[in-house]
Amino acid sequence: MPDSVKNLLKRLEVAHEPGLSYSQLFLANEDLLPVPSEKRTWASINFIAFWIADSFNVNTWMIVSSMVQLGLSWWQAWICVWLGYGVVAPFIALNARPGAIHHVTFPIVARTSFGIFGSLWCTFNRGVMACIWYGVQASIGGSCVLVMLRAMWPSVNNIPNHLPESSGTTTRDFMCFFLFWLISLPAIWFPIHQIRHLFTVKAIVAPTAGIVFFIWCIVKAKGVGPIIHQPSKLHGSELGWAMVTSLMSCMSNMATLVVNAPDFASRARSPSAALFPQLLSVPIAFSLVSFIGIIVSSSSQTIYGEAIWSPIDLLGKFLDDNPSSATRFGNIRRGGYIAAIVGLCMLPWNLLKSSNNFTSYLSAYSVFLSSIAGVMIIEYYLIRRGHYRVRDLYRADKDGWYWYTFGFNFRAYAAYVAGILINVVGFAGATGRDVPLAATRIYQMSFFTGFGVSSVIYYALNYVFPVPGANRKFEEKDISEEEDAEVSDGDHDESGYKGDHKDKSRVSVQSI
Repeated sequence: MPDSVKNLLKRLEVAHEPGLSYSQLFLANEDLLPVPSEKRTWASINFIAFWIADSFNVNTWMIVSSMVQLGLSWWQAWICVWLGYGVVAPFIALNARPGAIHHVTFPIVARTSFGIFGSLWCTFNRGVMACIWYGVQASIGGSCVLVMLRAMWPSVNNIPNHLPESSGTTTRDFMCFFLFWLISLPAIWFPIHQIRHLFTVKAIVAPTAGIVFFIWCIVKAKGVGPIIHQPSKLHGSELGWAMVTSLMSCMSNMATLVVNAPDFASRARSPSAALFPQLLSVPIAFSLVSFIGIIVSSSSQTIYGEAIWSPIDLLGKFLDDNPSSATRFGNIRRGGYIAAIVGLCMLPWNLLKSSNNFTSYLSAYSVFLSSIAGVMIIEYYLIRRGHYRVRDLYRADKDGWYWYTFGFNFRAYAAYVAGILINVVGFAGATGRDVPLAATRIYQMSFFTGFGVSSVIYYALNYVFPVPGANRKFEEKDISEEEDAEVSDGDHDESGYKGDHKDKSRVSVQSI
C-alpha cells in the first residue's frame, strides 16, 4: 500500500493508544470509553436549549399538515401533538438515565442487553437512520439555500436543468443541496460536549424568527385564517383511530432519539440535568412550534388562496412576483435560521416528495428502534436494576457479565424479533396488501406494540434464564468499583482502572 494511502488512513483513525490489536480497538477507543469528568459539560439549560433547537425544524412545523389532511380539526391535531411528544418524553428520559449515571454512550449501553458483539446490529440500525435523517435535513437545508440565493440573486431560479427526470431533482436544486452539504461539513468536527453552544445559539435565533414569521402572517392575513375554523371531517371510531395514528407519527418522529438518548446524557453534569429538563422541554417546545405552523399555514390560505404548510415554500412565495428589496432581505435572515444535521446524501428528495410516504417510512422504521429501546430499558430498570460492571463492557472475556453466548444475548434478540413480528402483517397492509383490520390497528400503534412485546418477552426470558448480575434491589452503581476497592490508589490492576477508582472515565484500553 502506498505511503500516501497509509498516511490518509492513519489520519482517519479514531484517536487511540499505540500498539493496540484490532480486538482492543473494537472494544474501546476514545469515542467508546466513559466520558471523562472534564467533558461532562451539559447542564440543564443545555438540554433545554437542545430540544428547543431541535423542535424548530421544518418537520415539526409541518407535522400537523398530515393530520389535517386525514380529516382532523386543527385543535384535535394539536392535542395529538401534545400527547405524542408528552408520551415519548419519558421514554427519552428513561433510556438516557444509564448514560447520565455511568457516562457511557448508546453503543456501550446496548452492550449491556444485546452483548459485546450483539450490540453491533443495534448500532448499525441507528446509523442507517442517522444517514436517512442527514439526507432529509440536508435536502430541506438545500431548499433553504435556494430561498437565500433567490433573495440575493433572483436569476438563480432560472438556472436551466441538465439532469434527467429519473434523478428526482434538477440542476438548480442539486446545486443548492450540495452547497448546504458542503457548508455543513465543518460542524461534524466538533465533539458533542462542545456543540452545545450551537444549540444555545439556535435556541435563541430560531424561535425569534418563528415568532416574527407568526406575527407577520397574522398581520398580512388580517387574522388567523380559515383552517382555525375548519371542523373535523371524522367522527366516532374513525376519528379515534385517526388521532391514534397522528399521535404515533409524533412518537415515530422521535424513535431515533429515544434509542440514542445516552449519547447526550453521558455528557450531563449531573443525572438530574438529563431528567426533568427533557421531560418538560420536549412536549412544550414541539407543541409550540407545531402551533406556529398551524397559524402560519392557516394565514397563508387567506394570503395566497391555498394553505402552504411548508415554511420554505411560503418563503418561496414571498420571492415570486418581483418582491421588493426589503422583502428579499428578510428572507436572507430566515434562511440563516435553519440548522440541520450532517451526513451523507441518500437521494432524500425522493423520500420527501410526499409527506405521507415519509410518515409511513418513519412508522416502519420505528418498529425496529422501539423494539431495541424496549430491551434496553427493561435491562436497566428490571433486570440488573441500575447495576453496571463497567470494566466488562470493554472486555471480551467469557466470565464477563455481557459476554452471554459468544458475545450475543439470545434473550435480547428473541425479544427484539418478537417486537418486530407483531407488526409485520400490519406493515404489509400499509404497503397496500389486504390484511385483517386487527393487524392494521396493531401496526397503527407500532411504537407501543413493538416496545411492549419486546419488553415483556425480554423480561420473561430473563426470568427463565437468569443472567449474571441480575439484581432484586434497584441501586445505580458500578460493581467494578467495589471489586477494585482493595487495590491501592495509583496502581494498575487487571480491571483496567488506574489512579482514582471512583472515576469510571479512567478505563485503560491496554488492559483489554
